Amino acid sequence: MTTNRAGEQGSVTLFVLGICVGCLFLAGCSIDLWRAVAVRRELSAMADAAATAGANGLDTDALRAGTVRLAPVPARMLATEVLLRHDAARSLDATRIRVFGSTVRVTLQDHVDFSLLRIFLGDDRFTVRVRADAVARELP
Repeated sequence: MTTNRAGEQGSVTLFVLGICVGCLFLAGCSIDLWRAVAVRRELSAMADAAATAGANGLDTDALRAGTVRLAPVPARMLATEVLLRHDAARSLDATRIRVFGSTVRVTLQDHVDFSLLRIFLGDDRFTVRVRADAVARELP
C-alpha cells in the first residue's frame, strides 16, 4: 500500500538529479585539473632540459679570460634544439628564451581545453606557464 503525501511528489527525483549534476561537476574538476597538472609537468621537463642545454653555450673568449659568461646566440640555439626534439613544443602557445650574463631563462606557455567542465563553464581553458633558469658556473 502506497501513500502519497501532498507536495512531496517528485522531490526525490530532483534530489537525485542534483546529486548527479554535482558528481558530474566534481568529475569534470578532477579530470581537467589532472590534465592541467600533466601538461604542467611535461612543460616543466621541457623547460628544464632546454635551459640546461642553453647553459652550455659558453662565450669561449670570456672563458679564456677567466670569466664564465654565456654567448647569447649559441645558448639560444642549444635551448631551441632541445625544444624542437619534443613533439609538444610545436604546438605551444608561447616560447621565450632569454640569456643574460651566465643565466638562461626558458619560459613556456600552453593551454588545456576544458573537457567535462565545458558543460558548466563554456568554451574556456586553463593557461599553463612554466619557467626554468639554468646558470653556467665554474665548478671548484
